[in-house]
Amino acid sequence: MKIIVVDDDKIVAVSLKTILDASGRIEVIALGSSGEEAVELYRLYRPDIMLMDIRMNGMTGLEAGEKILRDDPDARILYLTTFADDEYIGKALEIGAKGYILKQDFEGIAPALETVLEGQTVFGKAVVSRMNQYMNRSSRSFDHAGYELNEKETNIISLVADGMSNKEIASFLYLSEGTVRNYLSNILEKLGLRDRTQLAVFYYKNLI
Repeated sequence: MKIIVVDDDKIVAVSLKTILDASGRIEVIALGSSGEEAVELYRLYRPDIMLMDIRMNGMTGLEAGEKILRDDPDARILYLTTFADDEYIGKALEIGAKGYILKQDFEGIAPALETVLEGQTVFGKAVVSRMNQYMNRSSRSFDHAGYELNEKETNIISLVADGMSNKEIASFLYLSEGTVRNYLSNILEKLGLRDRTQLAVFYYKNLI
């Protein structure tokens, strides 16, 4: 897996490169320190994943991600930041990022990259908790009227929005992973959505 790391703290960027390269499964092919560099490096290298900070001088990571995804909707962007900020999380979901994890969860970075490479999204537990608090889900319900979704499909959508992987959903609903994948493919087709991130955004936008 070839990735690019962008962080305005160059010590952090170099440290990440050293640790990820040592995994033997990940190759950091370039380092950047600003949103502007992120855009240029992505265009130059087309990495499997862009691992990027959010708060940077000049163009932010979110602004850079939006530009990258506008040019290449299939780009995989994983945000790695110190801040579990509601506005940042919402914007990351809105633009189509593949994940949002905290730097404090250092051991989870490599597994998160592997999960994103497999086509899934990753949101750390602390981030999912903030998302749930922000949306006040405990007092709201998912309005799926008019979308022809059955109960099983709505359950799967809510579990995707909770950040669960296919394996976790399969275990929770006593289904096989293959069945969960089939359900997700049908759901995305029904709703005209591209991926799990857009599905999570759809869920949160339809809470009432």
